Parts: sequence; structure tokens; C-alpha cells
Amino acid sequence: MSKLDEKVAAYVAEAKKLKLDLDENLIASVTKGLGPSIYKADAETVAASDKAELDRLKKNFLVNKLGLKDDAKLDAAINEVIEAMGKSNKNKYRALVYALLVKKFKKESVYK
Repeated sequence: MSKLDEKVAAYVAEAKKLKLDLDENLIASVTKGLGPSIYKADAETVAASDKAELDRLKKNFLVNKLGLKDDAKLDAAINEVIEAMGKSNKNKYRALVYALLVKKFKKESVYK
């Protein structure tokens, strides 16, 4: 099993544990799209309390990658995803956060 496969398996297990309704193929595609950052502990998770990081997530992922318009809906969606993963959950894996946002905005075609 490759390191990527191990990460995907861990994220799928975490999604099931948190009862997130995510497709395994979407998790795998998003994880692969993140590249080597998933192997760095500090980059693997999203710091939900760090406003600068959430702004980067919005700008770099939602606006630039998914092509969404920067408005209040994006902030609301980010907060909704963080709530779904559990505010106190320290393991807000970037791959799962991104996959939930992709699903929320129906942008799965970006990862086909």
C-alpha cells in the first residue's frame, strides 16, 4: 500500500467515524489533488480558529480552484463544514474539509 493509499484509507475511516456523507472516490481525488502537503503534519489539517488560514482556504481553494465568486456564502459554507466535523475536533483533515466543500458546492466535476 502506497503512502497515498494509506492517507486515503485514514481519511475515509475518519469520514465514517464522523458520519460525513462523502464518497470514497471523491476523498481519494481531493487527497491526490493536495499533493505532498498531506504528508506534512502542520499542512495536513485546517486550523479552524486561524482566520488567516480560513481566508487562504477561501481564496486559494474555493475561488481559485473551484471558480466560485467570493461572497458571504463561502464563509458560511466554511463554517458549516467546520461545524460538521466538530468544533472541538483537532483533526480537521484538509482533504475532508475540501471534499465537503466540493460536495456542498456541487463541484465534483473538478475532480473527475
